[in-house]
Amino acid sequence: MQYKQLGKRGPVVSTIGFGAWAIGGMNWGKTDDEISLRALNEAIDQGVTLIDTADVYGFGHSEELIAQIIKERGKDNIIIATKAGNDFYFASEEDDEGYGPIRQNYKKEYLIFAAEQSLKRLGVDALDILQLHSPDLDKLEQDEPWEALEQLKKDGKILHAGLSIQSFKETEQAHLLDLHHDLIDSIQVRYNLLEREAEKVLFPKALQYGIGVVVRIPLLFGFLTGKFDRNTRFTEDDHRKINLAPEKLEDYLNKLDKVRPLFEKFPDQSMAQVSLRFCISHPACQTAIPGAKTPQQVRENCSASDLGPIPRDLIPEI
Repeated sequence: MQYKQLGKRGPVVSTIGFGAWAIGGMNWGKTDDEISLRALNEAIDQGVTLIDTADVYGFGHSEELIAQIIKERGKDNIIIATKAGNDFYFASEEDDEGYGPIRQNYKKEYLIFAAEQSLKRLGVDALDILQLHSPDLDKLEQDEPWEALEQLKKDGKILHAGLSIQSFKETEQAHLLDLHHDLIDSIQVRYNLLEREAEKVLFPKALQYGIGVVVRIPLLFGFLTGKFDRNTRFTEDDHRKINLAPEKLEDYLNKLDKVRPLFEKFPDQSMAQVSLRFCISHPACQTAIPGAKTPQQVRENCSASDLGPIPRDLIPEI
């Protein structure tokens, strides 16, 4: 496993982390807590230091599983990045758009409350990284979310402040780094071989300000492992029924044809390994956080770290 500092102010993290949305037990089909705990343990055994979660993943369950690991193994060398702002505490069934009752809430009082709940669930004295969880731009144009992060830092409840950039808004929200680069230590970004909008404006700003970059959805919900085709369908309790619906699968498969030459350059590596290597090849990106539900998935993901970045001259232009 290789390691990099997350921006100029962030902690040193493994270049492949562990994305803990799926183990929350909601939105990814059936999960098994025992297997999820084995996957977390395997990640740590493989040298993973960054575990990314959110309070809303399983409505607290993902954080609870991570807390079990911390209790058993201690927190040395484990960096936990969590998120807040998707309010499931006070939402109603009317707010359910397929992910459970959730509504955006970026009021200062709420974010501080949510951070305190995560602290309790995780059983830690401070959150290593607290990220605003992919808010709409109008929420981020208010003062309250930034005031909340400042207050939480001042009170020692969070060590680093992060912003999870909303999917497909990578350029639209890039100017927030100009406004808040003194506060934002890291950003989390949707970025993969088929979705590279972040390269245009966002990544140059992150490099300019020394803000760390965590890459999410590096395997495009599993699509870039090569195991899905035009006939793939997902169960009702799996968000990919929407995010990898037949028409989206068709579009992604067409885009995949254009980058197949890159995979062919590495015949001894899996599609997942090459895809993850791509995500940590851009100079702005320090780590990628593929999701995993099993120890086997963890091992394959982690192997991409030692294979290292892909030489830039081999990567096709946008």
